[in-house]
Amino acid sequence: MINEFFSKAEKNLKAARLLFESGLYNACANRSYYATLQAAVAVLASKGFKRDRIDHGTVQADFSQRLIKRKKVFPSKFRSYLTDMQAVRDQADYSVKDVSKRLASKQVSRSEEMIEIIRKELMK
Repeated sequence: MINEFFSKAEKNLKAARLLFESGLYNACANRSYYATLQAAVAVLASKGFKRDRIDHGTVQADFSQRLIKRKKVFPSKFRSYLTDMQAVRDQADYSVKDVSKRLASKQVSRSEEMIEIIRKELMK
């Protein structure tokens, strides 16, 4: 489960970058969020927090509470990343307002940052 979800995260990040380069900012925002969520699922599983069903809110809460607040595995600045990124993904998918180039760029940057730090944690 760990390797599979982290692999999905890396592939979705690659897709997000390609979508950004193509000017497809809504799709970029979507893939950036899912890349980050899948990386969070992988690292949670590596720490013994596995779930049969992946629920966005539960993954976000577990990552924030268990790995940031309690265990201090990751810096506190990551506490809101997943929820903020989901809000942008929701705008991309469910709003008439498109995601801007600037906001899509921020999504990709946050995803890259989190995936890199999660990669380092998984390699320990």
